[in-house]
Formats: sequence, structure tokens, C-alpha cells
Amino acid sequence: MKKIILFLLIFTIALTLPIACSNNPNTSENNVLSIYNWSTYIAPGVMTEFEKKFNVKIQYDTYESNEDLYAKIKPGNPGYDVAFPGDYMVKTMASEGLLEELNKENIPNIKNLNNKFTNLPYDPGNKYSIPYQLGTMGIGYNIKATGGEINSWSTMFDEKFKGRIALLDDMRSSFAIALISLGYNPNTTNPKEIAQGKDFLIKNKQAIAVFAPDTGQNLLDQGEVDLTCEWSGDIFQVMKENADLRYTIPKEGSIILTDNMVILKGSRNKELAEKFINFILEPEIGAKISNFIKYATPNQAAKDQGLIEANDLNNSAIYPPAELFAKLNYLQDVGEATVLYDKAWTEVKLEVSK
Repeated sequence: MKKIILFLLIFTIALTLPIACSNNPNTSENNVLSIYNWSTYIAPGVMTEFEKKFNVKIQYDTYESNEDLYAKIKPGNPGYDVAFPGDYMVKTMASEGLLEELNKENIPNIKNLNNKFTNLPYDPGNKYSIPYQLGTMGIGYNIKATGGEINSWSTMFDEKFKGRIALLDDMRSSFAIALISLGYNPNTTNPKEIAQGKDFLIKNKQAIAVFAPDTGQNLLDQGEVDLTCEWSGDIFQVMKENADLRYTIPKEGSIILTDNMVILKGSRNKELAEKFINFILEPEIGAKISNFIKYATPNQAAKDQGLIEANDLNNSAIYPPAELFAKLNYLQDVGEATVLYDKAWTEVKLEVSK
């Protein structure tokens, strides 16, 4: 019996070892790329294609928020090479020495990007980051529940949807809804405005069924909520199979995201990581990803070569026209005001859980 237990223990330990420790004679620490990405954020086959092209192995883990990524990396990189932080988090991580500077000579496909999405304020000169996907934060909803099209954040807090909405379990995103609804900048550092944002969320707590960890699209699809605050691509993914679902960017304005590819400080395979970033920037690969996950591509070459699905290009919720784009804000690093947001968010979560 002891031998059986010992065998099971050894087998269990073996399963938890990283890919670099595989018995594959062609696998070593030098050709294993460890990737940390958002969930539901890659197209099938892309990783396998990279592995075959460069004769390497990929170790792939996922997270659900920028704060989860930060919390994982801040104490010390546990072994990841590439991650995909949102815009404001790039600035935060770079300022704290958590990112490696990029060698652009190893990323020639940067030429394929639309200049509109390079050299952005959170990373001038793309010193640490390369844009991966673009999206918006909006409302996913079941049109049978709403009885028609909607276009306002106020709908989420309508009495008839009490207990039937989901917000993102993401501090800055949820505060953005409150601040925009109050007519404030979602990047405010004003203590009074942050406090009012907190009060707004607490006042409307009866509407909130759950703060979802980037899974609101699933709750909506399964009928557990009628409306959810979510990222555009996540809703469009479930809309493909559910004709009752819709997505809207509220008329009051919202958040635009640029998720980015970065190399984490302490990466053991920086050059391989740069090859991966360059691979993602190939027009065919960028298009394959965007066509599947339904986020917008920053890859202008992919659009110019007609590789993006026409229905997506013509969808204003995926590729917002200029007048709508003007109402979108990038979330920014709010510096010392982060402490105020953290404290307010803790109070919101405590009150909503009662």
C-alpha cells in the first residue's frame, strides 16, 4: 500500500512540474516560453503554430484582471516571459521595474501596426510594450429581457433589473461606470469624486447580482443575468451562438482598452519572447486572433490585406467610428490616488456582499 501511495505522490508531483522539465529530449529551459494571458484571448492553433515554427514549447497560464497580473508579478516573477497587461498597467509595471525593455531589432513586424495605436501616453516610443488587441467596455444584454435596444449605463441600474446585472470584478472598470455616469473623468484623482463614485455603486447595490471575474459573458449567455458590463470581444464571442444577445457602447461614453504584449523582468528567454511578439504581429496571425476573439486589431497590414472579416470591420461596436471613438477614454495610472480607489473599492465590495 505504501508503494502505491508513494507512486501516486511521485506521479502527482510530476504533473505539476513545468513543461521545461518534460522528458522530451528536445525540450530545455531555453526553448520553453512561459506565457501569462487573459482567459479567452487567443485563437485555436496559434500557439501550436508558433511551437512548430520555432521548435519550442509554450507553457500557458491565464488571469482575469490587470490587478491579478500585478499581484502575481509584483513579489517577484515566478517564471513567466510574456504577459498582456492593459494600458494603464503597462505604465505601472514599467515604473516599478517589472518589465524588460524591448529590442525592436527582433520585432521588425512592428511596421505592420497602425500608428494610431503606437507611441501612446502610457508607453512613449513603445519602450516596453507592443499593442495586442483593442476593445471597448460596454453593456452586453439579452434583448428579450430589456424588450428592445438600449444605449445607456442608466439602464443597468433600472429597478426592473434589480439583482439581474453583473459588473466586472475590476476596481477601475467598475468605478469608471460610476464616474462616467456622474459626469466625471474615469481617471479622476479628486478624492471627493472618487468618494461619490463609491457612493453611486453602493446606492445601486441592489441591482448587482455579482462582480464577475471577466466571466459576465457566460452569466449572460446562461441566463443568470440580463445585463453585464463586459469587454466587447467577450460578448461578441457568445453572441455567435446566442441570437438574443446584444452589445452596446453607452451614449455617455466608456473605456477603450489596448492590451499589450510585454516581456516581464526576469524572463529567461527574452529573445524567444521577442520572436513570439514578432510572430503575433504577422498579418495572418493577427487577423486569425481578432477574427476568432472578436476584438479589434491594431495590425493595419492585416486590414489592408483584407484578412479581417468584413462583418467585423463594419461593426461600429468593434471598430468605433470617429464620433464614437471621441467618447472613449483610456484608463490611466492614477498614481497616489490608487490608494483612494483601493479603499473605496474595499468598502463597495463589503457593502454589496451584505
